[in-house]
Amino acid sequence: MKKRVLVVDDSAFMRRIITDILKEDNRFEVIETAKNGKEALLKIKSLKPDVITLDVEMPILNGIETLKEIMSNYKTPVVMLSSLTQDGAEATMEALELGAVDFIAKPSSIFEMDSKKEELLEKIEAATKATIHKKPTTAVKRRKNNIKTLKKGEKRFSTLIGIGTSTGGPRALQEIIPFFPADINASIVIVQHMPPGFTKSLAKRLDSLSEVKVKEAEADEVLKRGYCYIAPGNYHVLIKEKFNELRIELNDGKNVSGHKPSVDVLMNSISHIKKYKTIGAILTGMGSDGTKGIQKVNDNGGFTVAQDEESSVIFGMPKAAINSGAIDKIIALNNMAKYLTDKVGV
Repeated sequence: MKKRVLVVDDSAFMRRIITDILKEDNRFEVIETAKNGKEALLKIKSLKPDVITLDVEMPILNGIETLKEIMSNYKTPVVMLSSLTQDGAEATMEALELGAVDFIAKPSSIFEMDSKKEELLEKIEAATKATIHKKPTTAVKRRKNNIKTLKKGEKRFSTLIGIGTSTGGPRALQEIIPFFPADINASIVIVQHMPPGFTKSLAKRLDSLSEVKVKEAEADEVLKRGYCYIAPGNYHVLIKEKFNELRIELNDGKNVSGHKPSVDVLMNSISHIKKYKTIGAILTGMGSDGTKGIQKVNDNGGFTVAQDEESSVIFGMPKAAINSGAIDKIIALNNMAKYLTDKVGV
C-alpha cells in the first residue's frame, strides 16, 4: 500500500517539484498540499497522512510552530525542508529536537532538486518507518553552570570515544553529550550524517547544553580531555597518533559507505590507535555505515556499543553493527551517557 504524503511549503514551485518527484515513485501518494502551517494542520486533522514534508520558513504559521502542534497532537513523521542559511540551520536543529525525523537542505533550483531526488525519497521512506519518541529531557537545560575547570596536569585522558549516527542522531546526542561530566577521562569524536553548515549549528546547540566543550572538528587539531568534536559536513574525519597526541585529520575524498562524513572512516582510524583505550558507539540511523569500521575497532581490542532498537528512531545502523557480531554491549539511549562515563571514569 502506498504511503500517503502531505506536502507543506509556501512556494508553489517547491510544492509542484516535490509532488512530481513523489508521483514518479510507486511507494508514495501525495494526498494533498498546503501553503502554510495553519492550512496544513486542518488537512492533517481530516486526512491523517502517513508522513509530512514541512518547510521551515512559511507565513501565517511557520514550520517550527506547526511541528510543535503535529508532535503534540498527531505524532506523524515529519521531514523538514530547510534553507542553507545560519538561521535555517539553527531552525533545523530546533525542528530535530522537537521531533522531526530528518531534513533535506532546500535546493536553489530545479536542477539542484534533481540531484537531491534520491535523498528526498530515501528520507521520506525512512520517516514512514521511524519510531517517534518523546522530546528529550535535556532539550531545554543549560548545564554550563556545573563546569569544573581542569587543573594543570589533568588534561591527559586515557580513552577515545568515537560515535556514529544518522537519522535521529541530533536528538540522541542530546540525550548523551549533555550528561557527560566536564572532567570525563576521554575525548569524544562524532560523525553525524549532515551537509555542510548544519554540523556547525549542531555543535553550537550541543555546546550550549553540555559541560564538555562541543565544537566542529578542525584539521590538525589536538584532541583534549573533556572535548567533543563533530565532523564537519562534507569532510571525513580521521584520528591519527602523532608524538603521543591524538590529532584530527580532515579528508574531502569520495563518499565511503554512501556518506561523507562516514562513520566507517572514523571507526577505521580509531581501530589503529595504540596508546589509548578506544570505544566505538553506533547510534540510531538508516543503512549500515559504521559496521565495517566498528568491526575493526572490536578486532583490535576496542570496546563497542550500540543503541537498542526500542530507543532508536531508525534501527538500521545499530542493527547492522549488532548483526555483524562486533558489538560488546547493547544499551538503551537513556543509559548510554552513564554507562560510558562509568566505563572511562573521571
